Parts: sequence; structure tokens; C-alpha cells
Amino acid sequence: MNPIYDLLDASRHELRQRIVHGHPVDPRALEGYAYRGVSLGLPRVVEKLTWKTFQKTFYREPRTGRLLGWNVRLEQDGIEAPSRPKMKGCEPITTWFYEVVEPRGIAYPPGFDRGLLIDYSRGVGNAPFESIRLTKDPLVALEEGSADFLIGVSYLALGKLTLETPTYFALVREHPIDFVPRPIRELSEIDPRRHGKRKARG
Repeated sequence: MNPIYDLLDASRHELRQRIVHGHPVDPRALEGYAYRGVSLGLPRVVEKLTWKTFQKTFYREPRTGRLLGWNVRLEQDGIEAPSRPKMKGCEPITTWFYEVVEPRGIAYPPGFDRGLLIDYSRGVGNAPFESIRLTKDPLVALEEGSADFLIGVSYLALGKLTLETPTYFALVREHPIDFVPRPIRELSEIDPRRHGKRKARG
């Protein structure tokens, strides 16, 4: 049975307690994988206007060593259906890029410091003034020592001020990453010895 079913009818209070009492996540256990995401805690009318299912990825960028990621838009075929990315031409539609970091030195609501932090302000593919840059997602494991099933929530951060949102989500490990979008590929091609110019292709 899909473990997400245990959370679909949970109240926002119950979901918040899962975050506050969750378990730390080893970033090395995430890297290289795409996770199937399901939105939690939102009214059905809001879900119909947004995404119920999506993918989040965790990619160790080889040049800098940063743990980066992006969201993949999925066809909304239902929770049990296989992930089917929306396509633009021959490539999946990706959006809302981020970096995964430790929460040290970053403002967060009380109790949101037990795991890792998805930080959209550090995303290499986001537009400079895109509102998603104000968003951060604490991410914890639901089972100690396992990175197969995670839960997260979004909050807004403006300096030291933070505002919790009702946007919770669960992530289930799905498969190794099979596509890297252009902004991440371009970052990996930068040669620091040439002051940010791309390496010559031979």
C-alpha cells in the first residue's frame, strides 16, 4: 500500500507534528534520485488549481558539490498512477529550482530545524524576482535512518521574519534521475579558470 495514504486525511496540526518530530535526513541518501510528491493539507478546490502530484529531485552537482534540485510537472493521473512528466518538445517541464542545505544560520519557524532545508533562493534556474525565492521547505524523514519516505512543508522567509503556510507534501523515493535540465547542465559546464566561460567542446 502507498504510505502516502496514511497522511491524506491528516489534519494540519497532525502534519505539523510530523515535521516537528521527524527524523534527520542524510543528504547523501537523497542524491541522484527523483521522488514522487503528493500535496497534503490543502482544500480540494486549491489542489485542482495547483498540483496534487509532482516530482522533486536531488542532484549532486559535480563541479561545485552542491546538492541541487528542481520540480518536475506531472500529468495529473492520480496518486496510484505512474509518474508521467508533462513535456515541452522532447524534455520534461521543470520549474522551481532549489538547493538543499542544513538549516544552520537560516531563519525558520519553531521546530522546523530537525532535517534539511530546500532553499529556493539558491536555485540556479529561478528568475531573479520570482516569488518562489521567498520559499523554503523543511524536509524530514518519517522513519529514522531511512530516506525512502519524507515529509515537508513550505514557509516564507523575509530576512528574519517567517510565515508558515498550509502547503505540506510527502515524498516517496521513485527512481534514479534520468534527466538534468539546462540551467543545471550549464552550471556543470562552467570552467572557473576561464572566468565563467563555457569549456570549449572538442
